[in-house]
This record gives sequence, structure tokens and C-alpha cells, in this order.
Amino acid sequence: MASRRSMTTLTDVAMITCVVQRDNADAVTNALLEIGIQGASVHAAMGTGVRERLGVLGVAVDVERSVISLMVARDQVNRIFERMYLAGRLDTPGMGFMYVTPLLQAATYVPPHVLERVAQERELAGA
Repeated sequence: MASRRSMTTLTDVAMITCVVQRDNADAVTNALLEIGIQGASVHAAMGTGVRERLGVLGVAVDVERSVISLMVARDQVNRIFERMYLAGRLDTPGMGFMYVTPLLQAATYVPPHVLERVAQERELAGA
């Protein structure tokens, strides 16, 4: 008996990537949980550059970073981007940076009830 497998592709999505000092990753992920984002990928990274080697006034600067990435619907990008920016204290020099990458296509499991709801919303919008 052959299994029926199908792939649901998402095309109206973007990837937000936020690079913060290692100690600020929890603040960013907690801010995401507060607004209902249930998952993000977090991994460790090492930063390099003149500023890290010299440090301010010759004091060593921590080069360990955390990278937080998540895929979001394009219509939610600005709201989530701002929340991550503020939680990561990126308005402070040397705290990190972030960017948005438009995704042409992404795939993941989407529960059937969500697919049905989206189809219904599209029908209502087209009516």
C-alpha cells in the first residue's frame, strides 16, 4: 500500500536573521514567545573584525554571538523585526545586527485544518 505524501510550499514568507551578543539571545527568543512565535532556530557563532580584535580602549571584546533565525509571513515581518530589534538592544552600538531575506519558496508540515482555513479565507476574499 503506497502512502500518500504531499508537499505544501509557502511562497509569501521571509527569513528574519538576528545576530546578537551571546547573552542577549534569551531576551530575543523570550520576546518572540510573548508575541506568539512558537519556534526559532538559535545557533552559536563567532564574530571577527578590527573592533573585536582591538576592543574599545584596548579592552578585549567578546566575539561570541548567537544567531536567531525564523521564517515568518511577509505581512508580519515589520512587527516581528521591530520586536526582535528592541529585545536584542540593537539600538546600542556593538550589540549586533539583523536582516530580512525574502524566500522564494519554503516547505514544512502544515496541519490540514490550517490549510482549510487559508483556502476558506482566500475564497471569501475572492468573492
